[in-house]
Amino acid sequence: MSSDARVVVRSDFNASNFANYLTNNDRMPSVTVRVDPSMKGPGLLLQRAGDEHARGEVWVVWTQPHYVSQAFAEVLEGAEPNLARILDQVDEFAEAIVATARMPRAILIPSWVLPHGHRGFGLLAMRHQAGPANLLARMNLRLSERLSSYATVFVLDAQRWLQAAGADAYNPRLWHLAKIPFGNAVFQTAASETQAALRALAGDARKLVLVDLDHTLWGGIVGDDGWENLRVGGHDPIGEAYAQFQEQLKSLTRRGIILGIVSKNEEAVALEALAKHPEMRLRTDDFAAWRINWSDKAENVAAVAAELNLGLQSVVFLDDNPSERARVRASLPEVLVPELPGSPLLFPAALAGLDCFDVAAVTAEDRSRHASYQAGRARAMAQTRLGSIDEWLQTLAVKVRVGELTNGNLPRVAQLLNKTNQMNLSTRRLTAAELLEWAGRQSHYLWAFRVADKFEDAGLTGIISVAVEHEEARIVDFVLSCRVMGRQIEEAMLHQAVEHARSLGLKTLSAEYIPTAKNAPTLRFFERSGLENGDGHRFRWDLTRPYARPQHLQVEVGGDE
Repeated sequence: MSSDARVVVRSDFNASNFANYLTNNDRMPSVTVRVDPSMKGPGLLLQRAGDEHARGEVWVVWTQPHYVSQAFAEVLEGAEPNLARILDQVDEFAEAIVATARMPRAILIPSWVLPHGHRGFGLLAMRHQAGPANLLARMNLRLSERLSSYATVFVLDAQRWLQAAGADAYNPRLWHLAKIPFGNAVFQTAASETQAALRALAGDARKLVLVDLDHTLWGGIVGDDGWENLRVGGHDPIGEAYAQFQEQLKSLTRRGIILGIVSKNEEAVALEALAKHPEMRLRTDDFAAWRINWSDKAENVAAVAAELNLGLQSVVFLDDNPSERARVRASLPEVLVPELPGSPLLFPAALAGLDCFDVAAVTAEDRSRHASYQAGRARAMAQTRLGSIDEWLQTLAVKVRVGELTNGNLPRVAQLLNKTNQMNLSTRRLTAAELLEWAGRQSHYLWAFRVADKFEDAGLTGIISVAVEHEEARIVDFVLSCRVMGRQIEEAMLHQAVEHARSLGLKTLSAEYIPTAKNAPTLRFFERSGLENGDGHRFRWDLTRPYARPQHLQVEVGGDE
């Protein structure tokens, strides 16, 4: 998705205020919004079936439960509940969503909430299969279940928006005057959450959190107080807050976020605190890299990002010191530097409120990313002990498994295509459905590459796709995760494409590099790849010649993906 997003709001109420908040703010991405005329029932989805313009759009389908389900509306009016009928009407709505799911780029559906002024019958609100709140929860769960297998459809938690708005969640005057069911505070939060969703769909989630230590990760100054006297955990509200803050950071690693340290300290003293303090929730093994010294923090932030092969747009920097935050913010504008509250008691809430880590899916590769960077540190240490790159590569025992696109690997392949920026030939972005459709065309080929070595199984980390035109094989996508760059997986990918093209009796293989602000590593690889360089951006290989596979790699083609 580009920096500009096209959003269509389809609702059964007046959504103009929501559209205004979504359009008129300074957060990325910038959004153009069209509001479809308000209507009720599944018809609001089917109205534009077949509209080709929908392919690049993101739809926000925001409905009210008593308009989707007449049976639920009758319950609100005091009628006897009929759960089966209510769920049938939810299913009808879900079917309408499914019928149009291939049209837009994605569909966002705010969950249903009780209408303003309805208490849900007090004591009976959560009565099993009878109370309005209980029935509404079942409706939301049913909708989520029916849509869970569709990778481009997401149900958002609208109840949280109402909680954030508090007493301003509803404004009866707005309803009676303009048929606007919520207060503007709800729409403001909804707009912020929608933009976070748009960033997630575009693969713009932050991937690396760099934290300061003294008064940020723990209470106290380790060089002055000693690690034994740091405030972490224990029967101390400040210590408990720091412990919770560390636990939240650790939980991010289970979602694929990498942790690092940038701190002005003596390295040995700081690492001793991480290793020895009994209440420390984070240990040295939880951090992929660090710069603990007395150098400029902005320089250290850039150095850690470079070491991990991540762009600065992937970095979040957390520091309690306002001057250090200002320094990094001014020097490295691509880095996100949140304002931490003045009190550490509020650090956990501030971290939990960040929406920069939202993603459209969490894959097995995401969950193993922390272990991957740990393995990278061990791999780098092994390299320093060996004389040459070739010697080092021989010791890694790298295994590459090549497979075609399948329903099983489609979510990860689509994620890799849309999130990878550095080793990406064309930076083409496609939804899972669009990618499957492209790969299914005649004379189109796509292979996925799984990589493992003696330190780790990195999982599915590479893609190459080829379109055959006349007697030429044209590389369309050449994508490789930064986690496995530099181990000659790139050459193995070219070898696969060349050998397949040779088996088809073709004459040439070509690739066109489309430059972006972030994919210079791709150009550097192709320049040294051995392919003939035409005008600096166009590369060609004569298919009368094989392309050598790196000898240190063990390659299996056609393995189970």
